[in-house]
Amino acid sequence: MDLHLTDKVALVTGASRGIGRATARLLNEEGCRLAIVGRRKDLLEETADELAKSTGRRPLTLADDITDRDGPRRINAGVLETFGRLDILINNAGGSRPIKSGFGTPEEWEEGMRLNFDAGRNLAHTVLKSMQAQKFGRIINLTGTEEPLGFNAAIPPNGAVTIWSKLLSGLVAKDGVTVNCISPGIVHSEQIDERVFPDRKEQEDYAGKEIPVGYIGEAEDVALMAVFLCSPRARYITGEVIYVDGGAKRYPH
Repeated sequence: MDLHLTDKVALVTGASRGIGRATARLLNEEGCRLAIVGRRKDLLEETADELAKSTGRRPLTLADDITDRDGPRRINAGVLETFGRLDILINNAGGSRPIKSGFGTPEEWEEGMRLNFDAGRNLAHTVLKSMQAQKFGRIINLTGTEEPLGFNAAIPPNGAVTIWSKLLSGLVAKDGVTVNCISPGIVHSEQIDERVFPDRKEQEDYAGKEIPVGYIGEAEDVALMAVFLCSPRARYITGEVIYVDGGAKRYPH
C-alpha cells in the first residue's frame, strides 16, 4: 500500500532510541524528509548516520531539550528554516517516573508532568499554525498506560495527554489536521531491557503472565501504527487512542 508520504516533512522527538528511532527509520523509508530531536547529541547523530546509509537521505538533527520553555520555538524554527513547512509531528519524548518513596515530592510530580504532558503539548501548539495554514497535518502523541498499576508520576500525564488530544482534535479537524494517541505496551527498548527487565528470564516470565500474545513487542510494532496514522490515507481517524500492547490492557474503555 502506498501511504503517500513521499516528501512529507516529519519531526520526531525522542528519536535517538526505541520507538522514536524505529518511527524515524520507517518514515525515512517511506520517503519523508525528516527532522529528529533528542537530548543526547551523539546518539542522535548515530541515528542520522544509520538512516542516511539506508536511503541516502540524512535527517536534520536538532539536539535540544523539549522541556525547556523556549525549546519548542527553537525546534520549530529549525524545521521551518530547513524545510519551509512541517506536515507530521511524532511526540515521542517521555518516560516512566516511578515514585521513589512515600507519596513522592512536588518536584517528582512536576517533572513527570513537564516531561510527559507539558513538553509535547507546547511543541504541538507551536507547530500547529503552519499545519492549519497548509490544510494538512498529523500529530501523533505516544503516551502510556492510564491504569494505576504502580505509583508513578508518568501515569497522570498520560491521562492528560489523552484528554487534551481529544479536545485539540475537534478544534483542528476542519483544517485537515488529525490528532491521535498511541499507547504502547511493553516493548524492547533501552528502558525495558536495561532498567526494568535486564534479565531475559524476567522478561519471559512477565510476558507469559501479563501479555496475552505471550511475548514482549518490538519498537517497530508501535512505529508501524504511527506511520500509518501519519498517512493521508488515515484522514478519517482522529481523536483516538490506539493501544499497541499485545492485548495487555485490562479494561475495555
